[in-house]
This record gives sequence, C-alpha cells and structure tokens, in this order.
Amino acid sequence: MKNIAFITGGSRGIGYGIAEQLAKAGFDLAINGVRPEALVTEALDSLRALGAEVLYCPGDIASRDDRMAMLETIKARFGRLNVLVNNAGVTPKERRDILEATEESFQHVLSTNLQGAYFLTQAVANWMIEQKQNDPDFKGYIVNISSVSATVASLNRGEYCVAKAGLSMATQLFAARLGEFDIPVYEVRPGIIQTDMTAGVTAKYDKLIADGLCVQKRWGLPDDVGRAVAALARGDFPYSTGQVIMIDGGLTIPRL
Repeated sequence: MKNIAFITGGSRGIGYGIAEQLAKAGFDLAINGVRPEALVTEALDSLRALGAEVLYCPGDIASRDDRMAMLETIKARFGRLNVLVNNAGVTPKERRDILEATEESFQHVLSTNLQGAYFLTQAVANWMIEQKQNDPDFKGYIVNISSVSATVASLNRGEYCVAKAGLSMATQLFAARLGEFDIPVYEVRPGIIQTDMTAGVTAKYDKLIADGLCVQKRWGLPDDVGRAVAALARGDFPYSTGQVIMIDGGLTIPRL
C-alpha cells in the first residue's frame, strides 16, 4: 500500500516539482490548486505517467470550508494521509514599498501563505495523530515550503517576508507539539527558483546571479526543491524535526 502525499499548489512551479519527485519516489498524490481541473489535466496526467494515483483537490487554502472539503475528499478516496506539503502561496498583487503597502495586500498574502497553511497543518496534524493512535506503525511528515524571504528583507514585498517568517515559526511550533507522536515537521527554504511566479523578474535576477548573488551561479529549479522534499517525505531525516533545509545555492551565506 502506497503512502499518500497532499501538496498544496501542486499543479505548477515548485509544487509540481515536488509532486513529480514524490511520484518518482512511489507516493500517490492529492494535488491542490485554484484552477479548474480541465486546465491542469496535462500536469496531472504527467504525474500519473510516473505511476502515481493522482487526485485533484481544487480549492483556496485561505478558505476554511475549502480546506475541510479537500481533506474530506482525500479521506474518501485514500482513507489516509502520510505527508502534507504546505506549498501554496501568493505574492503581493502589486509590489509596494512598506511605507505605502496596503492592509488589503497584507491580508491577501497572509491569509494564504500563513493562516491557510497554519490551520491546514492543524487539521492534518490531528488526523495524523488519530492515524498514529490506530496504527503504531503509521509514519507521518509535514513539510512547509517557506523562502529565504523568511530572513532576507525585501522592502517592496514586506507582507510576503512576514508571512514566510511566520511559517518558519509555525514549523517550530508544530514540530515541538507533534514530537510526542513522532511526526516530524520540516521547513524547506528555497532561494531564487525559476517558475512562472518569477518570470516577471527574470532579467533582474539573471544579472544579480551573474554578479555573484548566489555562490552557485544559476537559478534554482523546482526539481531542486522537489528532491529535498522527497528525501524528507521518505523519512531520510528522521531525527531532524523542526529544522530548516536551505535550497538557495548559497545565497544566504554571509560573505565579505
């Protein structure tokens, strides 16, 4: 019987890179996204071609009703869940200096990137505890995809930085709370990753990378993040709960 992984925002970008690596690692998948299923058929079929059973769970992570509906759908289809990957995220609709940014933008970003992930984790954690109590051999893992923006300040997208810093603390909180149940919680912290979300700033980061922003002079790829998540979901780091896995090409190494 295969393990089941639920990846939010898993139909494209970093989420798809994670889903692809988990499919290759032998997981069956529940994929969340906000687009209608008809628009993500190609991505889902590509995951199925890797041998995974794939369930699409459309919905907005910021909505409590949508979160609960998705978990009920997963229960009905698979009856279990071994891995939650909190990957879904949004960026500010308009990048503004923090002296000008709006409350509406702040709420938009935090409701998905932090609040939604926090309370989805709460619901899944309780379900994992129940599974563990019913089956002592049950293995559960939770992985939060944050960003170097959790510690690296970007003054024109402060709300995004605050959300990712909050998600970093949420990782530690849930890791501490779930330790007694042997359910590890991890944070994967990507740097500059080449996705549709970064397409608008390609020229900017091409130059920064060429000028030495990262130790490894290339963009990160969704596959780089996916490989790290797959290792965590397989249980390759069983004694590292609450820890941060950096996938940033050395961007955050202090250098003179």
